[in-house]
Amino acid sequence: MDHPQDLQEEEEKEGLTLRQGDDEQVEALLGRAPRGSYEVVVRADDGTPRVLCNAPILDDGTPMPTRYWLVGPDDVLRVSRLESAGGVRRAEAAIEPDELADAHRRYADERDAAIPRGHTGHRPSAGVGGTQRGVKCLHAHFAWHLAGGDDPVGRWVAENLEAEDTR
Repeated sequence: MDHPQDLQEEEEKEGLTLRQGDDEQVEALLGRAPRGSYEVVVRADDGTPRVLCNAPILDDGTPMPTRYWLVGPDDVLRVSRLESAGGVRRAEAAIEPDELADAHRRYADERDAAIPRGHTGHRPSAGVGGTQRGVKCLHAHFAWHLAGGDDPVGRWVAENLEAEDTR
């Protein structure tokens, strides 16, 4: 029978192996090495990372306003097409300003809660995609939505992508 210490060591090895595999995949998806800590929070059916949850402060101390980052290749392509077809303007027109402002506040609150205690350097500011008002990036909103965030723009993106699938 395994001792608890042996089980803990095995779990740590498995976690490290998974993280190394994630690092390689994420680097390939981003086209560069990640600049800070992250966790893969949404995966495709084949295990490929779709959404990263980034630490609010990068390794060099730079603030990272984008808490949720869309990296799944199919997702990025589809949302890019939606953006290029006027999606940002359409999303802003479809979402009530107060509802959008509330989403930005909740996103910033969640991100700010992850800043290490005692951090004295610069901090990320604003809401989804680093903005306080309006819609800057459908990718960031959709990433937060996929990760379980209550994001009205992310829901709008999901609905539009689903409608595109049924055409």
